[in-house]
Amino acid sequence: MNVRDKIAKLLALAESPNENEAKAALLKARELMAQHKLRPEDCAKAENTRVRREPVDVKVSKTKYKWAIQLASVIAEHYCCRSYRNHQKGARLYNIGFVGLEDDFEICKRIFLYAFDCVKTRADQMVKEVYYFDAAFRRSLAESYGMGFVKGLSDAFRQQDQEKQQEWGLVMVVPKAVDDAMTDMKTVKKPFAVLTIGSEQENAALAMGYNDGQKFDPGTRLENDTSDKAPVLKGAM
Repeated sequence: MNVRDKIAKLLALAESPNENEAKAALLKARELMAQHKLRPEDCAKAENTRVRREPVDVKVSKTKYKWAIQLASVIAEHYCCRSYRNHQKGARLYNIGFVGLEDDFEICKRIFLYAFDCVKTRADQMVKEVYYFDAAFRRSLAESYGMGFVKGLSDAFRQQDQEKQQEWGLVMVVPKAVDDAMTDMKTVKKPFAVLTIGSEQENAALAMGYNDGQKFDPGTRLENDTSDKAPVLKGAM
């Protein structure tokens, strides 16, 4: 996000009915405008407030890539969106989707697809590396890695949000229009997978995933890389 867009979003938050939030947003916007010698008219507010509710090109099941359900939820909430899963009656695979304002949706979708591809790449590689275990245990290791990654990313996002709140005095929330767009959808009450204590190998995979989730940073990829192929996670090898 460039500085003009950031200022535009802060100016939009400055109209919040929450007095403290509005004041903090305006002060931060003024600080950025002073630093970059910009005027309010140079930072037009984003007018695109259309809510998008669409699936993305990711399908999961109750036995494979089930960590992706939580991954979608963690990323969605950090980027002011909501995630969902659905499937046709009798189908084994579930579609993952997001609901959000136009700009938020695009960012959320791109980051999720990148993160999913990174974790899937490492998880699939892990399955091949431990060929001497049976198929069920190899898949369990891969799923443990994925769940560890989600937990690490969740903790990293939580720390970022706390730092942002201390610096700006702001708490980013999901817009009401987004939640309104989900009123006709069933609420997901139970996730596919939870963190559990397993074997020594599964716990090692969990710890490796957690470490990679803590270090995950899509910034360079989103700004500079236009290819569809995601690199292997740094630190995962």
